[in-house]
Amino acid sequence: MVCKKCLVGGRVQGVFYRATAARRAQELGIHGHARNLPDGRVEVVACGEAASVNNFVQWLWTGSSASKVTSVEVTDMDATGMRPGFRTA
Repeated sequence: MVCKKCLVGGRVQGVFYRATAARRAQELGIHGHARNLPDGRVEVVACGEAASVNNFVQWLWTGSSASKVTSVEVTDMDATGMRPGFRTA
């Protein structure tokens, strides 16, 4: 299992980005969350099989039809304590 923390920038709040990400994550069997940050970015944590997580991280550039992603900063993180499922906040 691998785990990635992604900070997604651009027009990503108020455009169904988190809901669309949650749907895609569930399709890929990804565990984690997507939440709005005060600076206008969305934090996405994605944990799962390496191929699925890599596919999901690439998809983050697409997002919802109304979003306009300008950056995706990805860092590795420890998956210890990660709960099953994908949540939005």
